[in-house]
Amino acid sequence: MCIADLGCSAGPNTLFAASEVVRTVSKLCQKLEHQTTLDFQIYLNDLPGNDFNSLFRVFLPRFQSELLQEMRPGLGQCLVYGAPGSFYGRLFAAKSLHFVHSSSSLMWLSKVPEGVEMNKDNIYMASTSPRSVIDAYYEQFQRDFSTFLRCRAEEVVSGGRMVLSMFGRMSEEASSQEGSYAWELLAMAIKEMVSEELIEEHKLHTFHIPQYSPSSAEIAMEIAKDGSFALNTVEAKEIRWAECSDNSSSTNYAYYMAKCMRSVAEPLLVEQFGEAVIDELFEKYRRILSHRLYHEDDNKSVIVVVSMTRRD
Repeated sequence: MCIADLGCSAGPNTLFAASEVVRTVSKLCQKLEHQTTLDFQIYLNDLPGNDFNSLFRVFLPRFQSELLQEMRPGLGQCLVYGAPGSFYGRLFAAKSLHFVHSSSSLMWLSKVPEGVEMNKDNIYMASTSPRSVIDAYYEQFQRDFSTFLRCRAEEVVSGGRMVLSMFGRMSEEASSQEGSYAWELLAMAIKEMVSEELIEEHKLHTFHIPQYSPSSAEIAMEIAKDGSFALNTVEAKEIRWAECSDNSSSTNYAYYMAKCMRSVAEPLLVEQFGEAVIDELFEKYRRILSHRLYHEDDNKSVIVVVSMTRRD
């Protein structure tokens, strides 16, 4: 059985999804008294800059040790491989995958959309963004997601499953705060540093986040247009920011959220503004977050989860 985890990162949770699939299949085989030896091939995909060496050196041994203790005897081998490259292109042989998973990756676009130069003072879609900018983001999402589906359709066997989760939104308005609020607060921190002449203004005006948080309807529409997969379920769930931390104060929430944002956005920010300003930028971001979290109790993100099956 071949499993692919697309857009995974190098960290302690990297192998979580794959391990859950292996455990579930192992239990089903045991329940059905399946006698044939079943090997697992797990492909971990990310861009070439991912630290695959640390992943295999630090986290893989524990993963394999824990699975050996849980899997029934005679189930077969569990082999793990790295698969560097963009998932907006072909990665695997035709009809070679049985299960594809991706978490918190597909909202990232393959590039900054063309035609967003008029989005000055914003680093992402916002209520003040021109309609042409919002349309440019949506059209780039359509191109990228349709390319993703077309590539996976070549690689997934008939009847194979694909489960994807990504940051999205409930609203059908692309510039709603559900998908942009965290970026708007980061833009405030950058503008503050521009006003203090710590960041050049033209660098703010030429910085754009290559991300699009789709609605459930937009995802379902692209799947229907492609036609290669049958949509099983698509669900959107709200997650309050306060639920993401075990701590109770707005200060602790802000620290956690700023840390998460830094892990995601730092490479983009360093490339645009340089490494020297990053520590102060995220300290300002943390303070802005703390203030907002203290005065607002409904801050939330939306996760969209979609399950589909490869048609015959």
